[in-house]
Amino acid sequence: MLKRINWDGLGITASLACAIHCAVLPLFMSSLPLFGINIIENPQFEYLMIAIAFAVGSVALYHGYKKHHQKWLPLFVFAVGFVFLIAKMAWHEWSNLFLLPAVICIVSAHVLNYRSGKR
Repeated sequence: MLKRINWDGLGITASLACAIHCAVLPLFMSSLPLFGINIIENPQFEYLMIAIAFAVGSVALYHGYKKHHQKWLPLFVFAVGFVFLIAKMAWHEWSNLFLLPAVICIVSAHVLNYRSGKR
C-alpha cells in the first residue's frame, strides 16, 4: 500500500530546518572553512534553500486549499513570510530583523493549513 505524504508536516519540517540552519550555522562559522565548506553568506545556497522551501510549502498549501478547506488565510500568511525572506536576502544589514517574522509566518501558515483541514 502506498503511503500518502503529509505535505503540511513536510512543510513545517522544512521551515523549522531553515530556522535551525539560520540560527545554528553562525555558531560553526569559524570552523566550516577548515573543512572546505563555504555555505555561509553564499547567496546561491540561500536562494536554493528559499526555492526548496517555497516549492514544498506551495504544494502543501495548495493541496490543503484545494482538497480540504478553500481558505485563503494560510496562503496569505505563507506569502507574507516569503516576502520577509526575500527582504532578508535583499537587505543583508537587516537580515536578522526579517528572519524571525519570515519563519513565524511560514510555520504559522502550515499550522493554519493543517488545522483548517482537520475540520
